[in-house]
Amino acid sequence: MRIGTVELDNNIVLAPMAGVTDLPFRMLCREQGAGMVCTEMVSAKAIAFRNKNTDALMVVAPQERPAAIQLFGSDPDIISAMAAYIETRPFDILDLNMGCPVPKVTGNGEGSALMRDPKLVEAIVSKTARATKKPVTVKIRKGFSENEVNAVEIARIAEASGAAAIAVHGRTREQYYSGKADWDIIRQVKEAVKIPVIGNGDVTSAQTAKAMLQETGCDAVMVGRAAQGNPWLFCEIRAYLETGEIPERPSKEEVRAMMLRHARMQIDYKGEYLGIREMRKHISWYTAGFPYSAKLRSAVNQVETYEELERLLAERF
Repeated sequence: MRIGTVELDNNIVLAPMAGVTDLPFRMLCREQGAGMVCTEMVSAKAIAFRNKNTDALMVVAPQERPAAIQLFGSDPDIISAMAAYIETRPFDILDLNMGCPVPKVTGNGEGSALMRDPKLVEAIVSKTARATKKPVTVKIRKGFSENEVNAVEIARIAEASGAAAIAVHGRTREQYYSGKADWDIIRQVKEAVKIPVIGNGDVTSAQTAKAMLQETGCDAVMVGRAAQGNPWLFCEIRAYLETGEIPERPSKEEVRAMMLRHARMQIDYKGEYLGIREMRKHISWYTAGFPYSAKLRSAVNQVETYEELERLLAERF
């Protein structure tokens, strides 16, 4: 699959997720078969203010490429200027967030609130596409609400303004992540534009990934929350699409080894204090569904060091 000048290994994409898709997690998903990964969303204004924490969010390793950096904001001049400013960084695609539903983002007229202002969408995409030589993509939702379903209109504007691809989450902003994703809106967008369309929403297994591709005609699938604690999902989807067979789920020992490796990567990237605390939520996701996992999740919140985590997993998992 190709997005602009960027060739992907396959058509399975890791969705950007705030607080989740940091460098270690992206690398694990890429190793397991993701065709492209994406950073957490990054504030264009924060880049302009040279925020050190924001700089860390944009670190991209050679092993994870092709990778996208996702920017959010509502000022076309700031977003396009920051796109030009970060262009020399080693990422491959610049993604524009027009789908985030959280109030602190939409309250500033950013994220999915942008879908209410098609003219502003046009200005942001066109100025950004002109400001960088890297492909610019856009992530949107079905609409802001059921009374404001305009994904097709926004997709057409994005394409006409220079976007190289568009990702569509089949839920409205008002739905957040509840209810069922509307795959039909993804099909409508695919039929309305010529650029690649990436379908997002309710891709939770190899079977649902294939079903989305078949039912919507989209060019790629985007995997989000289902990958939390489950980087193997990319391997399963890829195998199923290529061979019709799904590999066996990882054993308990393999899950434990992955958790410990993930923890080491987090510590290398963020230091032990932050790295271990970041791992607490990941451990909860990795162990969900296993016997006695509730007690383990409670205990892991008291863990302070890698040695304590290793001992806890050896004793209780």
